[in-house]
Amino acid sequence: MAEPAARVGGPAPADVVVALERVSLHFGGLAVLDDVSLALRAGELLALIGPNGAGKTSVLNCICGIYRPQSGRIRFHEHDLVGRRPHAIAGVGVARTFQHGELFPHLTVLQNLLVGRHARIGTRPLSEALFTRSVREAEVVHRRRCEEVLDFVELSALRHRRVADLSFAQQKIVGFARALAMEPSVLLLDEPSAGLNRDAREDLARFILRIQHEARIPILWVEHDMQMVADLADRLYVLDHGRYLVDGTPHEVLSHPDVVRAYLGGGPMPTGEPAGGRCAAAIG
Repeated sequence: MAEPAARVGGPAPADVVVALERVSLHFGGLAVLDDVSLALRAGELLALIGPNGAGKTSVLNCICGIYRPQSGRIRFHEHDLVGRRPHAIAGVGVARTFQHGELFPHLTVLQNLLVGRHARIGTRPLSEALFTRSVREAEVVHRRRCEEVLDFVELSALRHRRVADLSFAQQKIVGFARALAMEPSVLLLDEPSAGLNRDAREDLARFILRIQHEARIPILWVEHDMQMVADLADRLYVLDHGRYLVDGTPHEVLSHPDVVRAYLGGGPMPTGEPAGGRCAAAIG
């Protein structure tokens, strides 16, 4: 079974995109993360799992700058992320989704995606106020990219609908699409399947696999659906009460006695699919 990210300083291995090194986060006397080290590799779909309250979303919040850990390092390629503001981290190519969407309900689907392009906007405020030629040309590019993303997630027909008028499942996909509209170098997904029915989960699984296989964007994915995780993920990393428990392939991790005990007190869990069966399992 693989070791977590190296617990020493120095450069991370060349294929590591995001590295957490001995990260600890406390709120008052509560230890949310305790000496957590984790590595996301190029092209990898890494699922971060654990019981409720294990600290999974807190890992994402530390990476994207919402939380600042008290100790440890977080690196994205050559960038040290600790202490950076969230918009600056988005600007270097880190995009994420949220458990509850965090969309603008009064805006249309297309407008929400355009908001997600903020990290790609290079025009100056004065030029935007005057709506100069460069601004008009940039807007065409941004709209075209958003339209491409809407085609990808099969929501083009809803581009001019207000988000408030969409179903819950459609809103979840809009949040996913907004993150893609940033053209990220790494994607953080926070329980994207939560609350979705079977058909919507299958659609989401197809989108995730296409992103990984076609765009080769590395994905750090917080998820509670163990069957979905077993079918799709390359590797699992388990947190329990803010501490590293184990990591490895889905089969290794989901059959590990400590993981079974943490989740179910000893009951059976999905054991994972061989790599060749992942796509079929995701959409079957």
